[in-house]
Amino acid sequence: MDISILQIVLLFVVCTIIGIGSIFDQFQTHRPLIACTMVGAVLGDMHTGIVVGGVLELLALGWANIGAAVAPDSALASVISTILVIVAGQERETAIALAIPLAAAGQVLSIVVRAISVSLQHGADKAAATGDFKYITFYHNIGVLLYSLRISVIGVIVALTAGTSAVQDLINAIPPVITNGLNVAGGFIVVVGYAMIINMMRAGHLMPFFFLGFATAAFTNFNLIGMGIIGLCLAILYVQIHPKYNKANNGGQAAAAPQQNLADNRLDD
Repeated sequence: MDISILQIVLLFVVCTIIGIGSIFDQFQTHRPLIACTMVGAVLGDMHTGIVVGGVLELLALGWANIGAAVAPDSALASVISTILVIVAGQERETAIALAIPLAAAGQVLSIVVRAISVSLQHGADKAAATGDFKYITFYHNIGVLLYSLRISVIGVIVALTAGTSAVQDLINAIPPVITNGLNVAGGFIVVVGYAMIINMMRAGHLMPFFFLGFATAAFTNFNLIGMGIIGLCLAILYVQIHPKYNKANNGGQAAAAPQQNLADNRLDD
């Protein structure tokens, strides 16, 4: 696939936004579903971007920066995987399998950029001591720019070289045992991601539904819409049957009954 100059410029802008989102965590632009969709839209194939982003979102579901712990870089993995599928014409399975080592490499790169940003923080501290707010803003903006360039520069380089024979030969040289192993590992990561979220929600009592969903998906031919309808019905039944919610409803009815009787007695009087 040939890429125009306009697409390269737009890709740089989009990747910059994705990189900024990966450090702020406010607008969630670094999440695979959003990042891959935006990259796909710029490259003229939004459908593929949405599909790749949906699969990668399952892999990165439990990835989050907590304190000083840096999570695997879902932003870099999303951008490069989408470019490889659309520009280089690689199979989705191959690009998604490569997303795991790409996320690990991006994690290391993120740590390096954070280490470089420490010197900028010291400069901002000195500016704060003298009350120079312009330099405080300048140092912070430089730090954000460095963090975004790690995505935008690499994304543009990959987009310009993905269609070349050298890159194609490099990707094709990866043994099938490696790509198949990464696909299997990606499946495990999905399960671990869901388990981490359920654990953080303190919802261990919902684990039977967790395993039931995977078993149903593995041994049936239901699509996502069918699985969603089944999950919604199970959730409604669970709320109706669970004693916790029934106790709350019964308590509300019991509290309303004396008030109703008191109102009836007043009317009789």
